[in-house]
Amino acid sequence: MYRLRRSTPYSRLALLFALMFVCYFIFGMLMVSVFPAISGGYTLDKIEDPALWGNPSFAFAFKVFQFLYTTLVFLVPAGILAWLASPKPGEYLGLERPVGVIQLGLVILIMLCALPMVGLLNEWNQTWNLPKSLMDVEEAAKTQTEMLLKMPDLRSMLTNLLLIALAPAIAEEVMFRGVMQKIITQLVKNGWVAALITAVIFSAVHLQFLGFMPRVLLGFLLGAIYYTTGNLWLSIAAHVLNNGLQVVLIYLYQVKMTNYDAMADEHVPLYFGLLSALVSGLLIWRLYNRSKQNGYRLESLAKEPEFTTTEKEY
Repeated sequence: MYRLRRSTPYSRLALLFALMFVCYFIFGMLMVSVFPAISGGYTLDKIEDPALWGNPSFAFAFKVFQFLYTTLVFLVPAGILAWLASPKPGEYLGLERPVGVIQLGLVILIMLCALPMVGLLNEWNQTWNLPKSLMDVEEAAKTQTEMLLKMPDLRSMLTNLLLIALAPAIAEEVMFRGVMQKIITQLVKNGWVAALITAVIFSAVHLQFLGFMPRVLLGFLLGAIYYTTGNLWLSIAAHVLNNGLQVVLIYLYQVKMTNYDAMADEHVPLYFGLLSALVSGLLIWRLYNRSKQNGYRLESLAKEPEFTTTEKEY
């Protein structure tokens, strides 16, 4: 079995993007036949038609479309590369370290305390003057998001938690933190810089530029959690919390159990956003120190597990 033991970080990054391209092509070919079968006969070109979003079969088909996209384009390529790059893919990704209760608590606090800063960046990002072509893309994406998040009952909310919150969080963390950030860390020799670069790529691939900056911040927080702990489960938990909290709050608003509309853009005072950034930074520093106390080597992200003498390389 061929392993990428002696490959360079550049070649691994190139292979990762090649795998993503191949899987994207396979996904496209698959959905040409699968989408009509589960949407009631509608083809993919109808996704841009808002009139069809009231059709339950069509809306469910689009959720399946999103689920398969994140799985095939993110999770599968990352899994293949981890399997090729290491005799222990789980260790390579950071999935074999135990999750500490205090670490998990700090991660939850980091994500919650960062929300005002995320809101402040989003408020600024909304003022960007984008070309009309990009604004049209933004408007279409906003309409699709609103339709996806229509949840008239508990069942639809639970479905969204699975397909929109949990599945993308796992797939995106395995891809962007577990593999891509690891490779970039090996390239730049600095975990914080690697977390930022990966966050920019993470935000860019979503192709929603009026949400670019808050997504960069969220990506950096997730990258910082991964870098300081080396534990992918913690960044997955943080991502699930971020996605899941939005789904639950939107559901509660739609069924009139709260007056807070999570989809509305609200003003965040500058001082509140800066205080949010300060507290989040202090919590990340605390997580950093906690990980060192537990004996985790932060620089281990830039290293590979060694082959044992019983393993063969072909």
